[in-house]
Amino acid sequence: MTHATTPATATTATATTAGTIDAPGATLHYQVRGEGPVLLIGQSGEGDADRTVDLVPRLADTCTVVTYDRRGLSRSRLQDPARGATLAEHADDAARVLAAVTTEPAAMLGCSLGAVIGLHLAVRHPGLIHTLVAHEPVAPRLLPAAERAHHERELADLQGLYTRSGLAATLPEIARVLGIDTGGRDAEPGLTPQPIDALRRANFDYFIRHDFTAVLDDTLDIAALAATPTRVLPAVGRTTPEGVFDRRCAYALAELLGAEVVELPGGHNGNTSHPSAYAARLRDLLGTRAVGAGSGAKEPRAAGAA
Repeated sequence: MTHATTPATATTATATTAGTIDAPGATLHYQVRGEGPVLLIGQSGEGDADRTVDLVPRLADTCTVVTYDRRGLSRSRLQDPARGATLAEHADDAARVLAAVTTEPAAMLGCSLGAVIGLHLAVRHPGLIHTLVAHEPVAPRLLPAAERAHHERELADLQGLYTRSGLAATLPEIARVLGIDTGGRDAEPGLTPQPIDALRRANFDYFIRHDFTAVLDDTLDIAALAATPTRVLPAVGRTTPEGVFDRRCAYALAELLGAEVVELPGGHNGNTSHPSAYAARLRDLLGTRAVGAGSGAKEPRAAGAA
């Protein structure tokens, strides 16, 4: 793999460095903030490296927090913008990002689609992550056949709705399927909502057109996942409605692995709606394996600014 990282300054708990990585068919953008053991965040939905802008500072005093733009989003450019990516390719990208910032196994928080990428990462790159907090993975392959087919049809119908009627009509339906609170009622006080601006609309376009297809065409090896050496913590949001698709996937993952389901503050997007409580819970879950040990983080490479 080829790495071309260009962070601008040394990483501290208050400064963020940015870098780029050359990958097959894409240039990937990533960001690093904090000190301590490495924690990679795999964002949900259309989320780019900045999606968890409120969560990252609350973790950076004890972790080296790494976020990145998935290929096709924001600053991660594609050689062929019309081409989507498989979940396996997304996992390989995550592996490239980790290789650029650390020499030791890292922890990962994966949210929704990011959780599925984390599952692939655990299977495809054994030993690269020691712990994966898999928050409500959007992974129909974990479900019984009839239920899987039902939810795959839901995702395909959402793609069709988006093609016919656009984002404004589709977002409420995505929220319904995943049990997302869209009214901001379930949130910590004082947060500034992230607007759906032109960049987020473009990211939603790529996400719905291409990453939905990646979920529908998923090739996750369930048998290999069951045998992964990675410590996988299936997680659900405290206020995510029972019975919705993503919550069911977390419980199916727990059954596959013989694990307990852990609860996180907020709902499906608790990482953005409850950043203080979410950060505290993450520290509890990761314990000394992710906080307070040697980081293995690589020194930033002082090339030109990213």
